[in-house]
Amino acid sequence: MKRIYNLSIIALLLLTASCGKKFLEQTPQGQLTESQLTTPQGVEDALIGAYGLMNGNISGTWGNYAPAPSMWLFGEVAADDAHKGSSSTDQSYMNEIEHHTLTTTNDNLSITWHNYYEGIIRCNNTISLLTTVQNGDGKKLDDSRAKEVEAEAKMLRAHYYFLLQRLFVNIPYIDETTTTTAAQSVKNDQDVLPKIEADLQFAVANLPDAHPKGEVGRTNKLAAQAYLGKFYLYQKKYAEALTLFKTVIAAKPALATIPFQNNFNIGTENGSESIFTVQNVINSDGSGDNANVGDMLSGFYGTAPVNCCGFSQPSIDLVNSYKVDANGLPYLDNSYRTNPYTSDMLLSGAAKDNYKVNQTLAFDPRLDYTVGRRGVPYRDWGVMAGDAWIRDPAYAGPFVGFKSMINQADFTGNTVSGGMYITGLNINIIRLADVYLMAAECAIETGDLTSALTWVNAVRARAAKLPVVTVDGTPAADYKVGQYPSFPNADYARNAVRFERRLELAMEGHRFFDLVRWGIAKKTIESYSSFEGQFLENNKGITFDESKNTYYPIPQTEIDKSNGALKQNNGY
Repeated sequence: MKRIYNLSIIALLLLTASCGKKFLEQTPQGQLTESQLTTPQGVEDALIGAYGLMNGNISGTWGNYAPAPSMWLFGEVAADDAHKGSSSTDQSYMNEIEHHTLTTTNDNLSITWHNYYEGIIRCNNTISLLTTVQNGDGKKLDDSRAKEVEAEAKMLRAHYYFLLQRLFVNIPYIDETTTTTAAQSVKNDQDVLPKIEADLQFAVANLPDAHPKGEVGRTNKLAAQAYLGKFYLYQKKYAEALTLFKTVIAAKPALATIPFQNNFNIGTENGSESIFTVQNVINSDGSGDNANVGDMLSGFYGTAPVNCCGFSQPSIDLVNSYKVDANGLPYLDNSYRTNPYTSDMLLSGAAKDNYKVNQTLAFDPRLDYTVGRRGVPYRDWGVMAGDAWIRDPAYAGPFVGFKSMINQADFTGNTVSGGMYITGLNINIIRLADVYLMAAECAIETGDLTSALTWVNAVRARAAKLPVVTVDGTPAADYKVGQYPSFPNADYARNAVRFERRLELAMEGHRFFDLVRWGIAKKTIESYSSFEGQFLENNKGITFDESKNTYYPIPQTEIDKSNGALKQNNGY
């Protein structure tokens, strides 16, 4: 822990605040003295440094993929929604995550641990500086702002700890009272969940309804309530979570009034659906340290307008899950795998050259706002060209992602020059549709199937309003989104909510963690492997060991540095 705890945040403390997410849009310069730090402005700058780690990046752009706030690698590639993509040898350690063959020296684990503990340290330093300033003889923050700063810092600290605990389970806990020397010997044998809960409860009690300082990039009470609700859901405290989710839903406009596609458009981000969001931005000098560097590999390849780097490709199974029956409802029994749609993947010669998308297939329209498929218009980039936009279709399939890219019309000012895969597109950690579906899940577990039905159907009603994607003037598919007439029993309702979470939130980093907390990771991932492996050799024969694969090993580098304080997780 010593190297992590000694990492300096001084360089980041020169960041200054302005409107919206531009409070992150600064380039670090030099260092500050201790006297400059122990001032109200020093506290505010330290807090901005704590926000800065939300994009998973300490410095530079390359190499921050695993701690991406979208959790594309751990949340999607590890599940049944996505492939690592690119080629088999590129970022080869990621293959261990996709195949659930983790080793303790996997660099994706160490950088995630390292970067998010840096975020925790920045939160701790903010709280410590605040205490020093407020107890000192000099100028102080007014009492109300001091409470807000502490609440913001504790909300962020809870977020970083939640991410780490969800991945590694057994983690050491350090707070603002832990000295550098003591941090070296903190063990990972204590339950950190009560401490995370305490931070979230403090944030709920002390954050204002409005965004602090009028800056939409800062967290507020509603975000804290949603996050605490999510935390309770993970602990199966359904009644407590439901109360919080109802509060969040009541404070927001009806979901049907908020376009689905606005969540993935740089011109409409931070809209009504946004609740807890990572603010990504291209710096004023054109650099991308504060941008979506964790998701930069999800750019495409070849002739695509963004031609690096070909990772995070949607699975064939995910694409087929968007099939609907005559009533516009999904196939909850997984029969969507019958006669699977594989685009042009199994074709060759003239049949492949002359491929036309089958516009008669019945799909939920969210498919073409989640996945790019050959023959269908993709954003304002033109018609998706298939293999010409993919690095190795035989390795990771014929589909590309949608939600992490931006329109060509928005490239100027929102991408790094020469690296248009680095963008200022925000990442939603919690958005309103997610809250609706978490509320529905809690309602089922507390015996209220009627409310669960209402919330699920509200998500589906909004999906039905998506603009139709057309090919030569006619819909690219037979788009349908039906309403569930009823939830006849709790098991049916659970299946419907779980399926809806996949359709609505695909490629947003939730899937693996959902499968684990539902206790169906082994069944789902091994079934997926059997299906996907018919088409992609890379996905054959994946096995999932519930005794260890539901969490990740502690990075060996951290165990080595701890001089025996940290113990490895079981099974590794």
